[in-house]
Amino acid sequence: MEILFYVFATVLVGAAIGVITARNPVHSVLYLVLAFFNSAVLWLLLEAEFLAIVLVLVYVGAVMVLFLFVVMMLDVNVESVKSGFTRYAPVGVLVMVIIAVELAQVIWVRHMGLRGVGELTPMPADYNNTRELGLLLYTEYFYAFELAAVILLVAIVAAISLTMRRRPGLKAQDIARQVGVRREDRVKLVKMDAEERQ
Repeated sequence: MEILFYVFATVLVGAAIGVITARNPVHSVLYLVLAFFNSAVLWLLLEAEFLAIVLVLVYVGAVMVLFLFVVMMLDVNVESVKSGFTRYAPVGVLVMVIIAVELAQVIWVRHMGLRGVGELTPMPADYNNTRELGLLLYTEYFYAFELAAVILLVAIVAAISLTMRRRPGLKAQDIARQVGVRREDRVKLVKMDAEERQ
């Protein structure tokens, strides 16, 4: 069990590093798909089957495929994206140090043999983690769940508004003009004399 965890965790870390170091955006998305899949395997090892299958179906099967199509359709200038890497490097290093300290604390606590931390209690045979997750999500964390939905909706609207910037050749829709159209503006009846057949 621990061997499987370390194998998939190593692949997950390698895929995460590949996401931020790949020069091609399409390769970054494919690395992210690999990272999500390995995260789902880790959820399975923690006996959280519902979260694992949701991660595979929703993120790998839908969201990341959509990301892949969007990245392939956009004309991304890789050089301009990579030019600001050094500017954000200190923040990235700070986040990396914080994550490393947190992981070191978890490993130290498990190494010291403190009980109740990082241990899985065996569940009975009729235990349903999907039902337990639903009860907890829609009772105790209902407002947080709704707040996350609103934040995601705002993010979708913001992403759409950011992509609708002025670009050469962009065709914009004029709703008022479409609704106020008349038949005379669209259809022109022409009366022609019949031609004689030879």
